[in-house]
Amino acid sequence: MDTQAATADRRVLTNNDARIDAALLNLAADGVPLTHDAVAAVSGISRRTVYRRFADQPALRARLWDLLSPPGGMPRDLSALLERELRETFEKFDTNRAAMAVATASAEGRQMRMERKDERVAAYSRAFAGHTGSLPDKARRQANGVLQLLCSGLAWREMRDQWDLDGTETAEASVWALRILLAHLARGDAPGVD
Repeated sequence: MDTQAATADRRVLTNNDARIDAALLNLAADGVPLTHDAVAAVSGISRRTVYRRFADQPALRARLWDLLSPPGGMPRDLSALLERELRETFEKFDTNRAAMAVATASAEGRQMRMERKDERVAAYSRAFAGHTGSLPDKARRQANGVLQLLCSGLAWREMRDQWDLDGTETAEASVWALRILLAHLARGDAPGVD
């Protein structure tokens, strides 16, 4: 294949990928289940091409997750999470607010989140390990759960819908609450621990 043909193929690939991404975001914003047929219809791309890019519905949901999440996805460490990652996450949610609002409230969105549960639990457990790692199992799961909830799309949605906070303001409030809870954990104050 000559260079000109290879460049043209890459442009088609990029154009099709962009159209599929836009279709995924539009379908999510409309609360429509993510199926290959729906993505093909909205994107104007053949069903076969959609299947070539995404073999099944979990792959479609994984791509939507990537589109809604900031680069890097799950937190890498507590310092980065508090200093910038949470703000970047909530600001990215603002960018795709319609799709994100549905993703936090729909059965399809719940399925998408559950498909990332193991990855999420591992990432947040690592991030909070310095404060929760030595707690008894139940207290550690409770503390990690509350801390992670403050970093979630559910927290973003509620603070946006109920308190009219944008992503930056929601991140500031969540980081403030996280720092207070982490300080209590550092003093030995944890759920179910007297």
